[in-house]
Amino acid sequence: MKKELLKYDLRGVSATKDEVHAAIKHLDKGLYPLAFCKILPDIAGNDAEYCNLMHADTAGTKTSLAYLYWKETNDISVWAGIAQDAIIMNLDDMGCVGSTDNILLSSTIGRNKNLISGAVISAIINSTTQIVKKLAENGVNVILAGGETADVGDIVRTIDVGFTAFARMKKSDLVINDVQPGNVIVGLASYGQSTYEDKYNSGIGSNGLTSARHDILSKYHAENYPDSFDPNTPDEVVYIGSKKMTDTIEIGQDAYKIGELILSPTRTYLPVIKKVLEQYHKDISGMIHCTGGGQTKVLKFVKDVHIIKNNLLPIPPIFSLIQNEAKTDGKEMFQVFNMGHRLEIYTSQEAAQGIIEIAKQFNIDAQVIGHVEKYDNGKKLTIDSPIGTFEY
Repeated sequence: MKKELLKYDLRGVSATKDEVHAAIKHLDKGLYPLAFCKILPDIAGNDAEYCNLMHADTAGTKTSLAYLYWKETNDISVWAGIAQDAIIMNLDDMGCVGSTDNILLSSTIGRNKNLISGAVISAIINSTTQIVKKLAENGVNVILAGGETADVGDIVRTIDVGFTAFARMKKSDLVINDVQPGNVIVGLASYGQSTYEDKYNSGIGSNGLTSARHDILSKYHAENYPDSFDPNTPDEVVYIGSKKMTDTIEIGQDAYKIGELILSPTRTYLPVIKKVLEQYHKDISGMIHCTGGGQTKVLKFVKDVHIIKNNLLPIPPIFSLIQNEAKTDGKEMFQVFNMGHRLEIYTSQEAAQGIIEIAKQFNIDAQVIGHVEKYDNGKKLTIDSPIGTFEY
């Protein structure tokens, strides 16, 4: 674990974001401190029965991977996935508090014009429109509110893609985390191909990509694309893997480029969440989007419970590849990556099967992956998996 933390530090990132959390620990947590997103009073309408949500996020360092793949293959379509990553990291967080419709969305894109062409900007903006259209086809209405695109080569090495989302909703429609002993946990797969996806999704999402990128990919990428990483990063942690973006691995009957798998767009669960809430809102004690913090994310939103995950979905090949290349221990893998499911729904045993059936209507694997017990000493998480048993 100490070795992994050292690699993170040398690469200029943090697995736990301790400094960020320390900086914001005294900020107001909104109307409901355990809610997955900060919920604000209804400033927009000044109605006590309503609330406002505003959320901002980016595609993170996944843009560096897109830059590598684009330069290596000349495939500009890869940038559509980056737009989806940045959008869905906002919308699915908001979905976890019940926001699934009538969402305003604005973009902020900063690029190095010397490296990122106008064609890339067009690809990102055009794909944003297509993503919104696809969401509408699945009952989720998102309204584009414009944005800002700036040439900031002195600040941004290649490109940074971010979005801000806003919604106004009734407080009665909120899902506020109140995870209780006796709840079961329904996990929804991050991998496969849902009914609203065009191809296989590796399940990688948009977390831990600095680690994945440098641990999987070889020095070839540093030598040929020095713009893809911070030159202040020590050489011993820069692209130390054995793979090239264009190397392939087999999954089932198909072969995929490594770059395709690492760049699989973050899956949205909004169509599923919307249908689940229509039928089972009163049965849900909480929803967790397993992003930063991976499978330990839930610990930020519970108290006085022991979360036990002992029937996990299969670990997708992308995570096995990362672990094998990085020689990372299992405990750290679960703390950084979603490892196969990125949405958790805490609910009753009676409602669980119905929620699973809704997920399967969208061709998303789902199952009861664990349960909740009482814990008198704060909070605890136990993961019992094929690669080990870990406590947090």
